[in-house]
Amino acid sequence: MAVLAPLLALLYSVPGLCRWLARPYYPLSALLATAFLLVRKLPPLCRGLPSQREDGNPCDFDWREVEILMFLSAIVMMKNRRSITVEQHIGNIFMFSKVANAILFFRLDIRMGLLYLTLCIVFLMTCKPPLYMGPEYIKYFSDKTIDEELERDKRVTWIVEFFANWSSECQSFAPIFADLSLKYNCPGLHFGKVDVGRYTDVSTRSAGLVSGRIRGCLGAPLGAAGSPSTSHRYKVSTSPLTKQLPTLILFQGGTETMRRPQIDKKGRAVSWTFSEENVIREFNLNELYQKAKKQAKPRDEGPEEAPEAAGLANGETKKDK
Repeated sequence: MAVLAPLLALLYSVPGLCRWLARPYYPLSALLATAFLLVRKLPPLCRGLPSQREDGNPCDFDWREVEILMFLSAIVMMKNRRSITVEQHIGNIFMFSKVANAILFFRLDIRMGLLYLTLCIVFLMTCKPPLYMGPEYIKYFSDKTIDEELERDKRVTWIVEFFANWSSECQSFAPIFADLSLKYNCPGLHFGKVDVGRYTDVSTRSAGLVSGRIRGCLGAPLGAAGSPSTSHRYKVSTSPLTKQLPTLILFQGGTETMRRPQIDKKGRAVSWTFSEENVIREFNLNELYQKAKKQAKPRDEGPEEAPEAAGLANGETKKDK
């Protein structure tokens, strides 16, 4: 069984690997990640390269290159300890391999290092990681529709992800969040997403929506522009330094009751692993699902709506939004 389990897991992942290879991002990333290995080991390319080996063989690694490669392996192993999905593992391998390749090329020849660095920059600008396009029951909000939807029916519980397409963590979490929406979506429990990289007003406005409404009811001014905003309500920073993306927020009765990751006093996110098990446990999804189904039954005139119908009635469920 110890031998069969990895083999079965490998066979199960073959279709996914074939889909990855069909996308240009992964083959080109693999080529850049192994560029130094190919240049150093292939005889037509390695002839004439400088070498610090005692035997002067230009087609083999010297001791310093071996040290750099071993250090790379140790870094990848430490980073992958917290990786959840296969995409995260592969992404870490590609990223740190490119860094090691740049160091090795600059050490070999500054011209080769500059050429490799230029190729990496062109690759980053022209070839983006593929987005998740699988099945999901998720509604995509803009900076205007999220407030309207949360206030429309306060009996509905919402779990909303604040994400950005440029964030590798958000891309890795996308299939997990989609799978959760397929399992737990029901008339009283909905899943949503907001692209804060596109709709920056969600995280950069100057006053809170709820506090603005309270001030409006009390006769106080809403702000300099006369309209409340949402940053004080959502408080999701898009800066890579804060590591707040992705952010999951639970809304009950139109009000935020919980979020992950939590934010410390310095505005940085407290370390939290975005795995399916952690989301289910921290947000009590099983309990929320049962409560949402019980609350939705009195409102249903007919039999309970199937999850597929609920997902379709939810409206926007495609990435083109």
